[in-house]
Amino acid sequence: MKKAILSMSIVFVLSLFSVPVHSQGCVEATSDAGPQLVGYIQPEFGHYFYGKDNNDNARKPSSFYFRRARIGVVGSIPYDVSYYVMAEFSPIYKGYPFLLDAFVSWAPVGKYFKMSFGQFKSPYGLELNTPCYGLYTINRSLASEQLASPYRELQFMLLGAFGKERDIVSYKLTIMNGTGINKMDAYDEDGGNNQKDLAGRVVVAPWEFIKVGGGFRYGLWGKKDADGDAKSRSRYGVDLSFHKWNLRVQGEYLWGKDVGKIAGGGGCGGKDVAADYPAYNKNGYMFMAMYMTPIRLEPVIKYEYYNPDGTDYKFFGKTQDYAMSTITFGINYFLNEWTRIQVNYLYNAEKKTNGVVNEYDNDMLLIQVQAKF
Repeated sequence: MKKAILSMSIVFVLSLFSVPVHSQGCVEATSDAGPQLVGYIQPEFGHYFYGKDNNDNARKPSSFYFRRARIGVVGSIPYDVSYYVMAEFSPIYKGYPFLLDAFVSWAPVGKYFKMSFGQFKSPYGLELNTPCYGLYTINRSLASEQLASPYRELQFMLLGAFGKERDIVSYKLTIMNGTGINKMDAYDEDGGNNQKDLAGRVVVAPWEFIKVGGGFRYGLWGKKDADGDAKSRSRYGVDLSFHKWNLRVQGEYLWGKDVGKIAGGGGCGGKDVAADYPAYNKNGYMFMAMYMTPIRLEPVIKYEYYNPDGTDYKFFGKTQDYAMSTITFGINYFLNEWTRIQVNYLYNAEKKTNGVVNEYDNDMLLIQVQAKF
């Protein structure tokens, strides 16, 4: 209760001060007349097809819940300084409200060069840097969830864009804790690595309807072992976006190398017999297409694949270690500029064994309503 009251108090107090913010926040300001309250909510319904239990009864759990419920304040301070604060109120994540984003930006030469300091998303990945309220499917791809995480970091970023009538080249370069949301990277004599992560992204738009992007992330993670060595992770990605004639097509490929592995239960795995950390090469990709009809109905189809290289990951609460592909069949309907309804059916297929696809009962139907303000 105290945490909820504190989070609501922070948002209220910030709203009393002085706007427009546009950089790496989820929601943009729509006015420069003073502090602005922004946010969106995403109530959702999920129906899961989990096959049959030991008594031959169908297992079809379903639930209503909030995917996201975010409220924040954006504003500007003369001259060229802006601020952004966003809190998450959905209990799905942690069971209580918490600080999502909070940063200050300075743009001394307009859009060409900016500096942002605080907590916000890493610049790595196309889907990650698509605002949550602007995603074309309810879920991001599994590859993005696994290879672009942790999503948010405490960091310092340089960013900007070049182009007169439109952004032809945009860039982001950042140094961050590498510890995830709301976590310090303090020195720890008992094994903390205290090293910062580096990440960057460049997007080139040779024509108005095509964008080509690429990015990277590198850093150490976890505590050092008895020999003073720490595990590391490297990430690289490329992506392509096409938008013309009401048709939108996107594709993204992500690759990652983890040196060392976190064991089940959150503990840190030790070195192997060769006194070296094992290396795991993970990769995944997604491809999707959608078409906006004259009646504001947008059909979507998305194919994605993720290969964890035998490491554990979670898929809707279930821990697994095999490669998996998903086809999402979706419909987006826009009631107006601020409200939409999304319906997604996810068909999941697991890796092949001896040429045969392994099928597990884990398909799902998701329905989401979004209101943005």
